[in-house]
Amino acid sequence: MRCTILYDNEGYGGLRSGWGLSCLLEVQGRRVLFDTGDNGEALLFNMEKLGVEAKTIDYLFISHGHWDHCGGITSFIDARGSLPVFVPGSAFNALESAVGDKAELISVSESKELFAGCYTTGELNGIEQSLVVKGEKGNVLVCGCSHPGLENIIEKAREFGEVYGVIGGFHGFSELPALEGIRLIAPCHCTQLKGEIASRFPETCKGCRTGAVFEV
Repeated sequence: MRCTILYDNEGYGGLRSGWGLSCLLEVQGRRVLFDTGDNGEALLFNMEKLGVEAKTIDYLFISHGHWDHCGGITSFIDARGSLPVFVPGSAFNALESAVGDKAELISVSESKELFAGCYTTGELNGIEQSLVVKGEKGNVLVCGCSHPGLENIIEKAREFGEVYGVIGGFHGFSELPALEGIRLIAPCHCTQLKGEIASRFPETCKGCRTGAVFEV
């Protein structure tokens, strides 16, 4: 499993940043774009800089319907062309209006396997789904904003096996003991307690910003 951060609040030199999140997940020979950030033009700019061609993406996964996670969807689909898009039920109508018949929107409510080695937690608390992908060392949980509570998302993700890593936005998550035993912790985007998390888990917490790459 390889995860490349394509868009985040912070970025390495030469890459654009903004309030939002998007990353590329490569698992079992397939490429999944997780969220599209708030700015499609900036996302496509970063993808070009990082050598990621839109037409090589197999699936689009939208964590939830907030603009900072799906604002770039029309620009991306215009560049990519039609593809399957996994959307939580609460965001389906709004994204269907935005995208129309340009892509194959698939409404998600329950947890399930999307394809070999890739699972959705299902829509939790009626707002957000997260992605669980298999890596050689264990499963990696990828979150958008963790609105249902990261501790609850981790518990749900464990239905698919032990969680080796967690990447994404943790929002106001403060139940830090829930991260004990996790070997890769990569908080980004909306995470409010980055400093506290890094201080408590200095060996396993990694910097996460546009251009960062994680392999498991």
